[in-house]
Amino acid sequence: MPELRKDPITGRWVIIATDRGKRPSDFAKETVQIKGGFCPFCYGNEDKTPPEILCYRSDGGARNSPGWNLRVVPNKFPALGIEGNLNRQGEGLFDKMNGIGAHEVIIETPDHQATLATINEQAVEDVFWAFRDRMLDLKKDRRLRYILIFKNHGEAAGASIEHSHSQLIALPIVPKLVREEIDGSKAHFSFKERCVYCDIIRQELNAGSRVIDENQDFVIIAPYAPRFPFETWILPKTHDACFENAQKREYQNLSKILKTILLKVDRVLDYPAYNLVIHTSPITETINDFYHWHIELMPKLSKIAGFEWGTGFYINPVPPEDSAKFLREASL
Repeated sequence: MPELRKDPITGRWVIIATDRGKRPSDFAKETVQIKGGFCPFCYGNEDKTPPEILCYRSDGGARNSPGWNLRVVPNKFPALGIEGNLNRQGEGLFDKMNGIGAHEVIIETPDHQATLATINEQAVEDVFWAFRDRMLDLKKDRRLRYILIFKNHGEAAGASIEHSHSQLIALPIVPKLVREEIDGSKAHFSFKERCVYCDIIRQELNAGSRVIDENQDFVIIAPYAPRFPFETWILPKTHDACFENAQKREYQNLSKILKTILLKVDRVLDYPAYNLVIHTSPITETINDFYHWHIELMPKLSKIAGFEWGTGFYINPVPPEDSAKFLREASL
């Protein structure tokens, strides 16, 4: 019989359609394949992108030239612009402001064939350090309220360029979905004086059925009320509200466990497209006891249709206990 499950953080309900229960092989997947062709992100094409904001080099070469391991550049077609004033204003009962913010691209590797799953652990760690460096810099801008870091892997997940990259968008407002998580976390803390994510980690580690993997600093779980098939979360075991507060050992262990889950997802689901999002505290709430930064990984195996748009409910045909088992038992 189908189950209705409630997310303990946001209060969002999902339908786990157990009678439709699917195995990994039951999904019609759009497997990500590298097609090649001209790519502005490739080694030697540095002049085809806007000038770099940040670059990690092993040879000390000149800016905007070969010799790099990772580059951060402004998005050539930004969703928001860094120049100008917010100019908040009303228009009757409506509100508007100028589209001020930042939109940057983190080019994770010079190798067009590589993915975040296949580059070495140090290269993955460098990606996290780049995220941190850019977040700390942008937090100085008093116009900004939230910094979102995400990765679209594969055309089905929204990637317009196949070369492995992530994106950063800094916003002058806190997004509604983020605010729902923050408010839900605050409500739990005000009632129990405990972080809801810390409670989830303790319960999941004790139960074990939705745990996929863990190391010294992180645990990977299939959440109790997942919106999407094979949705997984990476949670730091030590409470911290902000991704950018992590220490070197934590980034090292995060690199290891992220590679692990990406390789498992590739093995079990045959190299699917996916979205990866870092959930962290708003800029003005970077130290608190109620929110807990984490990463959410969502393979593109299903589509959002009329029921989801009309109700806000998600229908997931794979119980998280099953998806956790498939991924936990996957060999690397």
